[in-house]
Formats: sequence, structure tokens, C-alpha cells
Amino acid sequence: MMSRIQNLRKEMKERNLQAVIIYKPQNRRYISGFTGSAGYALITEDKAIFFTDFRYIQQASNQCKDFEILEISKVKSVTEYLNEMNIETLGFEDDFMDFATYSKFTDELKNTKLVPLKGLMLNLRSIKDEEEINMIAKAAQIADKAFEHILSFIKPGVCERDLYLEIEHFMKKNGASGVSFEPIVASGKRSSLPHGVASEKIIEDGDFLTLDFGCIYNGYCSDMTRTIVVGKASDEQKKIYNIVLEAQTKALEAVRPGITGEELDKIARDIITKEGYGDKFGHGLGHGVGLEVHELPHVNSIGKDPLRAGMVITDEPGIYIPDFGGVRIEDLILVTEEGYKVLSNSPKELIELKY
Repeated sequence: MMSRIQNLRKEMKERNLQAVIIYKPQNRRYISGFTGSAGYALITEDKAIFFTDFRYIQQASNQCKDFEILEISKVKSVTEYLNEMNIETLGFEDDFMDFATYSKFTDELKNTKLVPLKGLMLNLRSIKDEEEINMIAKAAQIADKAFEHILSFIKPGVCERDLYLEIEHFMKKNGASGVSFEPIVASGKRSSLPHGVASEKIIEDGDFLTLDFGCIYNGYCSDMTRTIVVGKASDEQKKIYNIVLEAQTKALEAVRPGITGEELDKIARDIITKEGYGDKFGHGLGHGVGLEVHELPHVNSIGKDPLRAGMVITDEPGIYIPDFGGVRIEDLILVTEEGYKVLSNSPKELIELKY
């Protein structure tokens, strides 16, 4: 964790911050390694301190190797410790800290100015190190296996919710600690719902079936989407699918350091718009993935910053037609010095599922 702490200290120096306090779970885990549910990580110019209560002292001692561990309780709170340290400027997570906690800190800290970090931790987390990349890749492998597994369960008469439960069970059985979001299982006309979570709808012959899911492995998320046809695809289904596949492929081929999320989004969007379905692609092309399933960088029209090697993003264009159905195809992608590496490796050519 020391390299992450040093990177944070460089940012602190540029912002004239004496210290930063971190307690958003994902940020706290990133900077300290702590996986429990209660605690504060404090980084100063020369110290790393982890505050937690009695329940987690042993866990913090085992996980937070580069930190001094201090116990907080009703007898001595974190703000009392901070007052003893005479910190003049303290960075805080303004994108996470609620008003009640902010008010408590401002009331109890005597001579400390609270300074919003303005997304600093999210920016640091957007560049993954080798350990993080390995965790995300493993989560993607589990999801790929789940997709291969679920194909044998899909047939007319099966309920969407049963597929969702089987996907979740399989991923947990194969090493995942949980799902990275509630799996989307949307069939037939429901596949036109970009976030159509599993319902009681019964799968029918000729349905589009969109499966969007991911899992968590050692804290890190995966995310992938595939759309198949149950039975034989109609000409219209093939047409829509191939448009989305072309858009997804062309955007993927353009991934490299230096390109912006906005530029990637435009590549895919222009293809779909040219085919007459621009108004049926109403979301951004993608997003960053890591300790959270949606994080920086932005891969959409507000993604102005150039991509950098070490970022992990999604590429997921779609077309959604009410009363007909929809298609989305999504890959999980690592930005490399040379270009990109696809982490999700399930087939993308249209599957017409025989049963």
C-alpha cells in the first residue's frame, strides 16, 4: 500500500493539505487494505494512522500493515485524536461524507479547516496497479464461466428470475464474494429496457435475451453484457444485433492511451446514428470499473480527459426499441501502453441458441 500512500501524499503537497481522512469503504480499502465496515484512515506528511473501534482492532492490525492502529470509542473519538494532532488543513471526501458527519467534524475540530478533496481518491483509483488488474481479470473470468454455464439453462419456459439466481449462485460457487450489481436478465420485448432486472417473465422461442452481470472478487468488480436469441433469429434481430456489434467493435479497436471517453462514445454513436437508431441509444458508451462497478473514467459525452494505461473501462453500446426488444454488447477492457486488452472473453458473434 505504500506506493498508493506516496501517490496520495504527492497530491496532498500540491493542494497544501497537512492530512487527509478517508472513510468511504472503497477508498479506505484502497489506501489501507482494510475490509471491515468501520474505520478512518488518516494520512499525514509522515504518518499513516488507522482509527477503528474494539471490534476491528485485530483485523486492522492484520490488514493495515503500513498503519499505526488507534482505538476509538465513546471515551475517545476520532475528532479528539485529530485535535491532539493540531492539523490545520484536513482533506475530506466531500463526495461521500454526509451532512451530519460534516457538521460533527466542523463542530468538534477546534483549529482545523476542512478542505474538500473534489474527487481526488476517485482519480487515484482510476489507474490500476498490477494487483488490482489481476483481481479484476479474475472477476471477469468468473463472469465468463457463468455465461458459458447459463447457456445450458436457457430454453422456453424458464423464468428470467431463475436465470438470475443461477448466475448468482454459479459465480459465488466459483470464487466470487457477491455480484457487483443486481444482474439484468431481460427477454423478449423487455430487452428494450436498458436496466431490465429479472422478472417473472417466461422465456419464449424467438426472444432476444440480454444478460448483463458481474461479480466481486477480492473487492474488485467485473461487468459484461451479452445478448442472444432463443431459437432462430429473425432478419430484423440480426440487423439490429450486427449494428450494435459493429459499433462495439469499432470503439474497442480505438481504445488506447490519449483518446478520450467522449471520442470513444462518438465512434460508436455515429455508427448507430448513421443506421437510423441514434435515438434508440440513450446512454453513454461505458464507464470505469474497479472497487466500484461504476467509477472513473467517464466513457461518454462528458469524458474529456485522455485515457491512461492502467485504466479499466467498459464498451457497451446498445439499441433499444420499445415493443420489439433490444441489444447491448459489453466488454471489460484494460487500457495498456500499446492499446488495450479485453478482459471479458465470452463470444460476441450472435448466438442463436438451440434447445
